[in-house]
Amino acid sequence: MVKDTGGTQARTERRDAAANRQRILDAALRLFEQNSVEQVSMNQIAIEAQIGSGTLYRRYRNKSELCLDLIKDNVVLLFEDIEAYLEAHQTDPPSQRLKGILSLFIRFREKKLQLLTGVEEVSSPSGPQFKTQSPVHNELHGIIVKLLNEMSAGEQPLPDSVFRADMLLMALRSDSYVFQRDVRGYSPELFLEQLCLTFVPEQ
Repeated sequence: MVKDTGGTQARTERRDAAANRQRILDAALRLFEQNSVEQVSMNQIAIEAQIGSGTLYRRYRNKSELCLDLIKDNVVLLFEDIEAYLEAHQTDPPSQRLKGILSLFIRFREKKLQLLTGVEEVSSPSGPQFKTQSPVHNELHGIIVKLLNEMSAGEQPLPDSVFRADMLLMALRSDSYVFQRDVRGYSPELFLEQLCLTFVPEQ
């Protein structure tokens, strides 16, 4: 009887893929610690991991996907914290709930600034001039739009909640946040206060 080696081969391939993934992530972390995320290229990561660039790109289409894999567990915890906060404060005014989740996100940004910067660097296949948004952005955007719409429940909707959420998240991007913190001198607390004064209607 001929033995079926298909299962063994598949397990070997899975082990190889898992090993390559870990080598990529370890190499990326080493390079990110030595340089800023923006200064590290995918080719540098492939060389550091001692794998072919094709192997790297088969797993990660871009640096954003790689950075997201590095912090995915933290991102899951962030949105679990946001969900728990909203559940615990569901009787609070929506403006207060929005301020609360913005505070959670700013604290998260402070802890994971470098990798979150990398996650934000997303381009569509059409080229860098056609930007798409990261999964973190998209999920947070949906939560913000819902709260902005809730603020005007029973009244006329706020002027384009989608646009307002877009502008709010632009202010929360790494480049904007770091500029306000390091150049303008705003602490995370003052940044949050100014953000709410600008984007969150008083109730």
